[in-house]
Amino acid sequence: MLGNGALLSTIGATEEPKAWLCVVVVAAVVTALTWPAMAWRTTVLALAVSFAGLLAPVVIGHASVGAGHDFATGALVWHVPAASVWLGALFALLAHLRRRAPDKLVLRRYHRLSRLCFVVVLVSGAVGGLVTARPDGLMSRYGLLLAVEVVLLAAAGAMLAAARGVAPRRVAVVELLLLMLAAGGSVGLTVLVPPSFVNDPATVQETILGYELPDPSSWLRFLTDWRPDLIIGSIAVLACVLYVLGVRRLRRRGDAWSTGRTAAWLLGWLIVVIATSSGLGTYSPGTFSLHMVTHMGLNMYGPVLLVLGGPVTLALRALPARSGVPGAREWLVDLLHAPVTRFLAHPAVAAILFAGSFYALYFSGLFGQAMLFHWSHELMRLHFLITGYLFAWVVVGTDRTPRRIPHLARLGVLFAVMPFHAFFGVIVMSKQTVIAATYYHYLAPPWAGDLLADQRLGGGIAWASGEIPLVVVVVALLVQWSRDDERRAKRTDRTGEADFDAYNAMLAQLAERGR
Repeated sequence: MLGNGALLSTIGATEEPKAWLCVVVVAAVVTALTWPAMAWRTTVLALAVSFAGLLAPVVIGHASVGAGHDFATGALVWHVPAASVWLGALFALLAHLRRRAPDKLVLRRYHRLSRLCFVVVLVSGAVGGLVTARPDGLMSRYGLLLAVEVVLLAAAGAMLAAARGVAPRRVAVVELLLLMLAAGGSVGLTVLVPPSFVNDPATVQETILGYELPDPSSWLRFLTDWRPDLIIGSIAVLACVLYVLGVRRLRRRGDAWSTGRTAAWLLGWLIVVIATSSGLGTYSPGTFSLHMVTHMGLNMYGPVLLVLGGPVTLALRALPARSGVPGAREWLVDLLHAPVTRFLAHPAVAAILFAGSFYALYFSGLFGQAMLFHWSHELMRLHFLITGYLFAWVVVGTDRTPRRIPHLARLGVLFAVMPFHAFFGVIVMSKQTVIAATYYHYLAPPWAGDLLADQRLGGGIAWASGEIPLVVVVVALLVQWSRDDERRAKRTDRTGEADFDAYNAMLAQLAERGR
């Protein structure tokens, strides 16, 4: 038996025990949340927490090792939750069909969800399988088992397509059987050695990044060496498609929507995609200065444009209102007024998360640890994007926040945060030690040059480029302030005119009575 010290050292030695410990903790938290759950907010919270338990073993498994592991990890981050949601929804449907007759609304919603999950599972599974098996390994045991899994998923998709006109319970049972067999195939893949490990041993850079950076960075490579980020890039494409569909629905209905807002939303996501998937995003892990360029794009430039797009306002206007059973619009409204949203939308909380992230990440050693693993690197990027969006939403967002903040207070919050951002750049430029030195020495791109000089360049980029979006925020805030004053003045004028007319009418009525 292992003692406490030996057990702790075993858990700390590799990433796999940590991942399974995370699974145990998440399972306990989800059980505690769902047991007394009486509202959909608690259920959604439990669903979000459960994704952490699902993904923990995935991001440290076979997909996280070797050449191309950035593609494989990104694919499985979509694959596993989609498969789990599909399987869980199927169990819920069978439990519903056991208790009562088929409900058209339940069946319609299940079919929409399951078909979406089927597409995500099939595409992401094919991408992840091709990366780990490679074309020359498709005839191995790993490749054959992967082909069997694809056939089973395709058969389950065929059952979804043929669901109309057939007894729903019978179709659901066959679909469940196919999905369980496919899940067994996935478990079998985790115990087989992927052919890519044997046929194409990874270099040090491929072990850390998933690809190599042998050539020096240049403007031409920034434009041509694209490597799609399957997580954030897919989110960007989906967000743009949904936004355009919402605008089209409004215009078909005869409602107007600002072209400037649409342009801001699309341009904001374009900046995010360039920062993560273009040659700039490909080369950004190589040096601190290039990383800081992408950091500014994700944390400041992109979020400012995204909040000016007003996506929540568009969704509330485009989504249909439902009576009785709540739909997406009712869920969105409830989420906007949830306690957690009100807490995060507090100006002090948003400012601390936005400005404090710089200091906590780069001056604590977290940055060097996060860059060693693809999953933590992606989590860091998402953190930049979310905290930047939250702060911009509170300060200058087109959408209303749960807390109504006067324009003068917003301006005060903005001016209070600006010095912290400038100080960060100055501190980085004046540091005499290399941030994340172990990571950069492991990676060792031959073209990187002096790490300390490059770090000072990165601090200068953070200091100089960070002021531009803040100026844009100030201008946008002042424009909003002016427009609100104009609307308030017009409303006051209309009220004053109505009061004046009512006063004249009262005098005329009194005069008539006097006669």
